[in-house]
Amino acid sequence: MEIQWALVVHGLVTLLVVVSLLCGHWPIFQDTFIERIQYFITSGAYDYFLRFVAVIFGSRGRNCFLVVEHYFCGRPNPILQCDLLQLLYLSILGVTYLVIAKSSFRYIPGYYVSELHRYTSMLAVGVGVILFLLTSFSDPGTVTAENVSQPARSKHCGICDRCVARFDHHCGWMNNCIGEKNTRYFLAFLLWHFLICLYGAVVLGFILAGELKERRVIYILTVYYGVENSFSSLFPYIVQWLVASYNTQILLIMFLAIVSLLLAGFFGYHAHLCLTNTTTNETFKWQDYISWKRKLNEAKSSAAALKASIHAVTGESNPPKSKWRAFFRRSPLQNEEVVVKNNVYDQGIASNLFEIVFPLSERRSFFCRKSE
Repeated sequence: MEIQWALVVHGLVTLLVVVSLLCGHWPIFQDTFIERIQYFITSGAYDYFLRFVAVIFGSRGRNCFLVVEHYFCGRPNPILQCDLLQLLYLSILGVTYLVIAKSSFRYIPGYYVSELHRYTSMLAVGVGVILFLLTSFSDPGTVTAENVSQPARSKHCGICDRCVARFDHHCGWMNNCIGEKNTRYFLAFLLWHFLICLYGAVVLGFILAGELKERRVIYILTVYYGVENSFSSLFPYIVQWLVASYNTQILLIMFLAIVSLLLAGFFGYHAHLCLTNTTTNETFKWQDYISWKRKLNEAKSSAAALKASIHAVTGESNPPKSKWRAFFRRSPLQNEEVVVKNNVYDQGIASNLFEIVFPLSERRSFFCRKSE
């Protein structure tokens, strides 16, 4: 039973971390332990580490660490791109595939799984690597002296030290900017890896179901051990048998399911941005603008309410005709202007998606219109 409890604890902790990372900044979790966990993981732990370094090694040691951090993370670095990040991605993908092949390929073909999956899994991994290389090394839409008058919505990336058309963000995994020309590869990378993880989890699940069928576990439990043939009665015995006999496959299913969930959320977020023709960079700018606009409206409403109160006290304004009308009249603080997000680039879902697949700068009509 120790393994079962370890799996349960592992799943709960992983779920808590995932929820904290993805949802810790939501207003519903404000001033809760979810928000504190999110802050600790994203920035708090690093701040405590820097303080620890300063206490042990002094300010010089802390500054030295910050210089090293800037060298690897704050600017384009061939060592980081070619060795560390790419090897990290390839090692995660390769080790996971090797563990699956070594532990589960001996059950293929099985009762529910055909031998074809030996080859489709290898093909799926190969396509994932190709999409990773395309996103990492393709031109994101760099603005040069020759095309400086053509791209729109460009932004200068402080890490790559170049301006990128329709700049979305700088991806640390790719060590490349995501812009007008490679957003399609980035979305394909996210979607394909989500499908790979989901595919692996489903195939492993069918492998376990086939083993359960071929070994006639349910028949043995009901006939020889007298277990009632119902889901509630059989479930704990089946789980115990699976964990004892196929713990590697269960851990792989949990890992792939969690990663696929993260990738699905990340892909859904970026797909929503693309369908509304918005970039991550513009999303942050819109948030800052809407927040500033709301504060400005609140200040105007507060000033109007204060002015009305002063007039009421001094008697400079005419008294209301009815006490009931005065009681139910709308407060000036409630007369705030609604802040509307006016995205001039949003031309509809079909046009926005077409712009991602076929960037404007790669169309002949775009160059003809610019030349005119």
